Amino acid sequence: MTADLRFAPATGIGSLPGGDAREAARTATGSFEDFPFLPELPARGPGADMIGRTAGMLVELYARVEPSGWRIGDRPGRDTKRARSWLGEDLDALEEFTQGYEGQLKVQAVGPWTLAATLELRNGEVALSDPGACRDLAGSLAEGLRLHLEEVRRRVPGAQIVLQLDEPSLVGVLRGQVRSASGYRTHRAVDRQVVEAGLRDLVGVHAGGPVVVHSCAPDVPFALLRRAGAAAVSFDFSLLTERDDDAIGEAVEGGTRLFAGVVPGTDTALSDPAGSVMGVRTLWRRLGLHPGLLAEAVTVTPSCGLAGASPEYARKALAHCAQAARSLADNPE
Repeated sequence: MTADLRFAPATGIGSLPGGDAREAARTATGSFEDFPFLPELPARGPGADMIGRTAGMLVELYARVEPSGWRIGDRPGRDTKRARSWLGEDLDALEEFTQGYEGQLKVQAVGPWTLAATLELRNGEVALSDPGACRDLAGSLAEGLRLHLEEVRRRVPGAQIVLQLDEPSLVGVLRGQVRSASGYRTHRAVDRQVVEAGLRDLVGVHAGGPVVVHSCAPDVPFALLRRAGAAAVSFDFSLLTERDDDAIGEAVEGGTRLFAGVVPGTDTALSDPAGSVMGVRTLWRRLGLHPGLLAEAVTVTPSCGLAGASPEYARKALAHCAQAARSLADNPE
């Protein structure tokens, strides 16, 4: 991805509270005139959740809900159909509120490693336990994402589509922290080069378009994500430590965009917008980076999805992100 790629200053992560697709699309498009996103509404139930939604996109692989979670099955059942129906409903609503829109538009899907760490095989173990299953799953996901991106382009032809891969389990996969079905052991850590290659293949699906990798876990592997081709890394800013400084400095200098999650994802009293990005300014000074780079390098977002927030707070949080981004641009120092 080219280093001079420009992102808009603020956007959402993906999930919103409630179950009304039109209201969610109105909120997502109204909050960010230059970087709306396709909302996800997990409160509707299985198939609208992050894993179920992406499982519904898979090609020639199907998943159903079991008491233990989502499990790969032989044929599309009601859970797959429900997931696809809700995604279609969300796309209908997005299309309605983006008539004539030209600009960046973000869509989200679960990345290959979090999917492998969550989707169960027939034996009840997650796909991560079987390298062959991981490859099959990644291939199915790649084809499903190609079709999904084509559909979004058809519905919003003027948009520059940004693909976000959600990878909350990525660090656990790299460290061998994903638990087995029994809970008594963990699956072996996946080699970093294998993880990187798997992500690179998925990034390549969005040929010519930027890909953001989102992880709201501690110790985000910035360097690995950059090597895999991510144009931007999305993270919970409150989880950063000074151990991350070198990786962040290298990312910024290499042209990688930072999607800084500075606004809490659940109901709380919000500070003034300038206060919300104070930590970003402090980081910049600590790294010795030029203040003028801030607006070019940082997109302001919530710390994670807003599904657990009240509808009123979710609207306020998204508006707050836009205001905080303006503060960062107007007063970088």
